[in-house]
Order: sequence, then structure tokens, then C-alpha cells
Amino acid sequence: MDEAENTRFDVVVIGGGPSGAIAAEDLARAGHRVALLDRAGRIKPCGGAIPPCCIREFQIPDSQIVARIRSARMVAPSEIGVDMPIENGFVGMVDREHFDEFLRERAALYGARRFSGTFETIIRDNEGRPVVQFRPKGDEDRLVSLRTRLVIGADGANSQVARIALPDVKRVPFVFAYHEIVRAPAAGSPHYDAARCDVIYQGKVSPDFYGWVFPHGETMSIGTGSAHKGFSLRGSIADLRQALGFEGLETIRKEGAPIPMKPLKRWDNGRDVLLAGDAAGVVAPASGEGIHYAMYGGRLAAEATATVLRTGDARALAGARKTFMAKHGRVFWVLGLLQYFWYRNDRSREQFVKICRDPDVQKLTWESYMNKALVQGRFMAHVRIFLNDVRHLLGFARA
Repeated sequence: MDEAENTRFDVVVIGGGPSGAIAAEDLARAGHRVALLDRAGRIKPCGGAIPPCCIREFQIPDSQIVARIRSARMVAPSEIGVDMPIENGFVGMVDREHFDEFLRERAALYGARRFSGTFETIIRDNEGRPVVQFRPKGDEDRLVSLRTRLVIGADGANSQVARIALPDVKRVPFVFAYHEIVRAPAAGSPHYDAARCDVIYQGKVSPDFYGWVFPHGETMSIGTGSAHKGFSLRGSIADLRQALGFEGLETIRKEGAPIPMKPLKRWDNGRDVLLAGDAAGVVAPASGEGIHYAMYGGRLAAEATATVLRTGDARALAGARKTFMAKHGRVFWVLGLLQYFWYRNDRSREQFVKICRDPDVQKLTWESYMNKALVQGRFMAHVRIFLNDVRHLLGFARA
């Protein structure tokens, strides 16, 4: 019998992305026996942006910041670009290939025990407690069992943990994302700035979402997403690279995955399993941003499971979702409305980019993004922006 099968863990975390890694680290720091199971070799397609509040809150070192973004360019269907400079700050960019592993290694440094393999299922022992079973990497014919008191499922949008432990919870809609990590062009390229993120709102790039060109230092991420299954994501990126003059640049890797666009209605089974990260659906609508929300969700999962370990009251598991939605639920609702109204067709996308010219829109957007909260105390600015949005939506605004 494997040594791991003789160990009873307090918590087994399934999935070693930012959410699972933070949950494992926080629990290990608190002195709990933690196992972190990750499927090695998987890299999620991701632009890699993290706001300053995330860098501070989760103590991300400079070595993981591969680029510092000082502005964003919103590109309309007409090819008109609107620049949105960041005042007195920057957005950090990370490369998920290295960033996720850094987080996993840090969790292990604080005592989490790492396992590499493919999650299989959750069964119950004679005491009714969960037993996580997985197939180790390189030895897939063998089934290893990890006995535990609690399970955190941070295994992505198509969560196997959710299907097993919460079969009655309705799945949420997905955007399927695809990107290519490409060698960055030489300085002076007309369509590239190493300190700027380009967000492309064009139906030919995505019929219902957007495309992007995000700097990663020596490389860049060129990607798109769509919920339309018949839309060719690879074809879209091939066309975009050609249009921007990037077709001859070295392609380092290609990645694709579903991205949830709405938090699940319930994250726990009321007993001993709790979801976090993409498995819980914590990706912001409209922007598709998920790293910070995943890490925050992982921290809440760690806090909730630690409470259960201390008190024995499984009702504490529900507190993770309650706390998350109290802090970010309104932001997600607003972003969902934005995506619904402005991403429908190229006409509405054109109007949306025009709105981004407004200095108040730019200031409030960056303040909200950098601090991960809707800005309070600027009522008249919000009113003016709302009225301007309505004028554009109804087609009454002047170009």
C-alpha cells in the first residue's frame, strides 16, 4: 500500500491552479494536513492579468510579473482604437506556465503534500468520510486513495468533483477560450506595445466575446473566446495574426479550455465537499478575468474548511459562496449586463468602444478593476455615464 494511503489528511485539494494552490497554502500555513492533487502538464489559456490588489493580497513577487501594463487599447469593428491609460499604477501580467507552478511550490514549502495525477472519483470509507482516488502520472494503471475529512474541488470549469458531489447543481454557461503564446515582435511594431493590452471587439474575431493581444515580456498571448460552438477559434486567431502582421512569429504553445461565465448557485454538498475557482464559476462576465477571483475564492474555501475542522459544523462550507457574492456579486451582475447589451453585434460593439473615450468611464473602470470593487461616492459621474450609455444603446449619441 502506498504511504499516502496510510495518511489521513484534513483536506484534499483537487486542482493546482491559482485557487487550489492558495487554498492548500493557507490551510498548510494554519497547520492542517493538506494534500494538493494536480494534473501535471495542463496550462489554462489565460491573458494573465492580475490587478495590484491581487499582487499585494497574495504576496506575488516581482519575479512572477513578466510585464507591467500602463494602458489598454479597445479596438472597435471599424478598427478605431481607444486608449485607456492607467494613472499612477500598472496591471501585472503573469505567465500561467510558471505562475501556477510557483503557487504550487509555495504551498508545498508551507507543508502541503503534492501529488501529480488524474483525479478519478470520491468514495466513502466505513466511517462515511471521503476517500479521494486518483491515478498517478506515469503509473496510470495504479489507483491511489487519499483518506480525508474534507475535499476542495478546484478542478476547473468541467469539474469532475462537482459532477460527483453536487450532481443536482445546474451547470453554468461557458465561453470556450483559445490562445497562442507567441514570441513578441521587435520594438516598433505598429500593432504591439509591450506596456499595453489590446482588447479587440470585432465579430470576425469573436461573435459574442472579444479577442486580445496581451504582452508577457519576451512573449505575448493572442487569444479569443466564444460560446458559439461552430465558431473556429483557431481560425480566428490565424486570421488575427495575419491581419496584425504576427503570422511569422514563433509559436511557443497553444491552449484551449472552457471558461465559466456565472457563479454556480451552490458550491458545497452540505457535508464535506466545497468548490473553488473555475469549478465554482468565479470568472467575471464581459472581461473573462478569473485569476484574482479564483485566488480569493481559494482563500475563502480554506477559511470555510478550517472552520469546519475546528467546529465540526459543515454549515460553514456555505459561507465561502456567501462571502464571495457579498463582496463581488454586484460587480458580476453589472458585468453580465454589459456583456449582454454590448457584445451582441458589431453595431453595439462600435458604440461600446465609443463610450470608452469618456474620461469618467476610463477613471471609474480602472479604479474598480485595480481595487476589485465598484467605486462609491461618485454618484453624478455614475449618473452621467449611465445616461451616456443609454444614448449610445438607443443610437441617439453622436459619433
